[in-house]
Amino acid sequence: MASGTKARYQRFAAREARGHSPSYERLAGGVADDPGLLALIDGLPDERRQPNLLLAAVRFLDGPVGGDYAAFREWTVTHWTRVRDTMLERRTQTNEPARCAVLLPLLARLPQPLALIEVGASAGLCLYPDRYGYRYDGGPVFGDTASPVVLDCATTGPVPLPQRLPEVVWRAGVDLNPLDVADPQDVRWLECLVWPEQHERLARLRNAVRVASAEPPTLVRGDLDATIRDLVAAAPAGATPVVLHSAVLAYLPPEKRESFAATMRDLACPWISNEAPGVLPAVDHRLPPLPDADTLLFTLALNERPLARTGPHGQSLEWLPTR
Repeated sequence: MASGTKARYQRFAAREARGHSPSYERLAGGVADDPGLLALIDGLPDERRQPNLLLAAVRFLDGPVGGDYAAFREWTVTHWTRVRDTMLERRTQTNEPARCAVLLPLLARLPQPLALIEVGASAGLCLYPDRYGYRYDGGPVFGDTASPVVLDCATTGPVPLPQRLPEVVWRAGVDLNPLDVADPQDVRWLECLVWPEQHERLARLRNAVRVASAEPPTLVRGDLDATIRDLVAAAPAGATPVVLHSAVLAYLPPEKRESFAATMRDLACPWISNEAPGVLPAVDHRLPPLPDADTLLFTLALNERPLARTGPHGQSLEWLPTR
């Protein structure tokens, strides 16, 4: 029904784009008030109606996304067949390397060396925490100071900032549609998923692609729950297999999330999740609700034990008191 899609675009405009992308705030708000365009979007499967996917598809096809809703609507309706086909072919696979800044303190505390396994890996740019530099709270750069990627992160609370980078000896990932950093069209799609005004994120993405291109990860095409056991088993002897994901499970139906969680409990290896509230109930029930329901923060957890609240793009890390 259009009402559900309308609410989705209203929520995206008010909670996600506001304060981060004026263009997308205006366009998503316009879609929410446009019954004709909502009807076209509702012709897609539910999981393909996402605002990010629509806006990225229009950008990918060189449509206007500068914030003028009339121009955006006219172009999108005129080219709807191409837009629809792109939304059916592609997925929302925002690959934000800055999330490594909130994962790093936890990765550094695990038994070394590490075999990193990312589910919903996209192009695998979050598999390189040892190849980036980090600047916490505006301090000196820590980590790989020669890296073209330097990640800024504001912290609060007793964050266990690492003294050294984790030792990563193996990197692998699974995705329904893995992206190849050597494929110009795949890289362009990643760039189109970065919002128009976020020039710093775009530069960071391009530099992270350079890092990954020098040492491409092993990416497997498949369902995360059906594949994760084989990937954990393939980790080299002597390394700690670590399964991680950020902003991935929200795209699965609740029963698939629970099936994956049950698999991870059975595997009993370190499992790092960085997901929005409501995605992993076993994590949520251990935390008080956020004081502001409109605040968009993720929860960083180890084996379903919440440790921190994080900014969706790795921009902030609030370590929780020991519970």
